[in-house]
Amino acid sequence: MMLLGPFPLGILTQGEQLPGIPHRPERAARIAPPTARAPCSACAAPPRGAEAKGERPPPPRGSGAMAGEGSGPVPGDGAGPPASERVLFPPTFSVSEIKNKQRRHFMFLRWKQQQRKEKLALKKKRRKEREALGDKAPPKAVPKTIENQRVYDETTVDPNDEEVAFDEATDEFAPYFNRQTVPKILITTSDRPRGRTVRFCEQLATVIPNSHVYYRRGLALKRIIPQCIARDFTDLIVINEDRKIPNGLVLSHLPDGPTAHFRMSSVRLRKEIKRKGKEPTEHVPEVILNNFTTRLGHSIGRMFAALFPHNPQFIGRQVATFHNQRDYIFFRFHRYIFKSEKKVGIQELGPRFTLKLRSLQKGTFDSKFGEYEWIHKRREMDTSRRKFHL
Repeated sequence: MMLLGPFPLGILTQGEQLPGIPHRPERAARIAPPTARAPCSACAAPPRGAEAKGERPPPPRGSGAMAGEGSGPVPGDGAGPPASERVLFPPTFSVSEIKNKQRRHFMFLRWKQQQRKEKLALKKKRRKEREALGDKAPPKAVPKTIENQRVYDETTVDPNDEEVAFDEATDEFAPYFNRQTVPKILITTSDRPRGRTVRFCEQLATVIPNSHVYYRRGLALKRIIPQCIARDFTDLIVINEDRKIPNGLVLSHLPDGPTAHFRMSSVRLRKEIKRKGKEPTEHVPEVILNNFTTRLGHSIGRMFAALFPHNPQFIGRQVATFHNQRDYIFFRFHRYIFKSEKKVGIQELGPRFTLKLRSLQKGTFDSKFGEYEWIHKRREMDTSRRKFHL
């Protein structure tokens, strides 16, 4: 056994051997001297998006810069890119990728503002081009809307169609249009109506002349209809409610029908309408039926027309409008005044509401054994936004 004695401290060089320790060349080959490593990608390459945002890449490790050194501007580097370049995003960036909600909302509003500016600039450019061309300017393009892109309906009514004229002369509303009957309307509600529904019925009675409001006391409609026919009522209007809000309307023409069921929405009473006029007078109003073009829409329009007398009193300057747009029927009641030969002013009197047809039934109301002419089935009929039924 060999003992190791003390040896002087010093610096070993490559290939030198300590005294008393045998030299092993195979082990020395395995222990290689350290070599300089290439810097990692995080140190060598700037972070993603740094160049696009105008930021300075951080200095690589081991460059000799200590903490706190180099925090100021580098001499000769300038003031940096302008602010407009620092906020630009890469081409593939989406606003939805921003995690902060307020920042995302702010960037979306700024993007919408930029879109409006570009649209306005393009509009001004086109107007200048049209003014420069004068009479040689091409005609203006018609904007595409859901109405003018409507899918053609085979049941669209032609005013000169003999078949339509024959049907109108023999349908249930023929006695009214032949001036053989005078409209007399009964307005009632569902069981135990609330205050809002009662006030709506009272205001609706001031719009429709010769109408009477009766409150139901647990009577079924099948029992009410024979009593209405015996008292010479020509139409029955039932206002349904849900959670104290009117949400449905049943209109039944007496004595032979038909009966229409509507979904009611957007009900506004007179006190809820801004800039409303004074209370309506007792004059018979004029009636406007707009955009009822199909056979089904023609029948619904004739039902509404049969609620009002034939001879309107123009001295009252009141008009009731049923406007059909995309199968929604908007009701408005206005008073108009002629300001000049070319200008007219209107003032809404109220109430207002919107109707959506659910079904049309032959005869009077019969929910169990009644025969339906038309039923709105959403999954089968609402396959296209450009297809309408009225």
